[in-house]
Amino acid sequence: MELKHVETPELSIGYLEGGQSGGVPLVMVHGWPDDASAFDVVAAQLNGERLRILAPYLRGFGPTRFKAEETMRSGQLSALADDLEKFASALGLETVILVGHDWGARAAYIFAALHPARVRALLTLSVGYGTNDPGQEISYAQAKNYWYHWFFATERGAQALSSDRRGLVEFLWRTWSPRWRFSSAELERTARSWDNQDWVAITLHSYRHRWGFAPGDSHYDSLERRLCPLPTISAPTIVLHGTEDGATMAETSAGKEHFFTGRYERRLVECGHFIPREAPAEVARAIRDLIM
Repeated sequence: MELKHVETPELSIGYLEGGQSGGVPLVMVHGWPDDASAFDVVAAQLNGERLRILAPYLRGFGPTRFKAEETMRSGQLSALADDLEKFASALGLETVILVGHDWGARAAYIFAALHPARVRALLTLSVGYGTNDPGQEISYAQAKNYWYHWFFATERGAQALSSDRRGLVEFLWRTWSPRWRFSSAELERTARSWDNQDWVAITLHSYRHRWGFAPGDSHYDSLERRLCPLPTISAPTIVLHGTEDGATMAETSAGKEHFFTGRYERRLVECGHFIPREAPAEVARAIRDLIM
């Protein structure tokens, strides 16, 4: 895939592009802590399809940069969804097939809910819809898995992100996906995206805002209002969730059918949290199923 850039009002977004230039746009959005290369193998497996494959780097990751110093480094999920909408608009993409993992899945749900006419189909990985509410009920087991959320609400957590991001993330990768045998080279290639000068600020704000520990950017107040109550999603949707996910347990994506007015299917995959890297064939198969 080739690295390219596109300008939006707030950002210069770096993205990887592959596939066929005249194909149906397929936008694949990575999560945290990861980057756009998470979809490299998926993209390679889809090369025979008539798809224009686009994988943007989220704000605060890799080559994506803010245009103005005064712009708040917000990591709130509505901001990520707004970035996604502006990315598609800047490239002239009227409709897209949308794939999102982790943070990317949360952004993709919001995009699909607020812009239903622009999403042909939706594939989300490792995250269920409607899990962004700070008042949501979670099991004690899930609260234990979210230890890093609470850690990032402290100064000690902020220091760890700043001073030992590679060590911290390697620990997360291993505990979230216990059977995934990634190489040190794969980790190091991905870790370069976390050297972005805004990665720490975006990370801290995202998790703190998600649980009501930090205020949001007023720029996104209107979007936040449109998300309460949670809107339904009409796009045909498949959700993949790892049975061994050590970050967001599979139980968190169960029982979401009532939010979807079109085709909806949830599939469990025998892997951990990083489905695009651990089970790329399952991701490619789900995409084919959605576009058939």
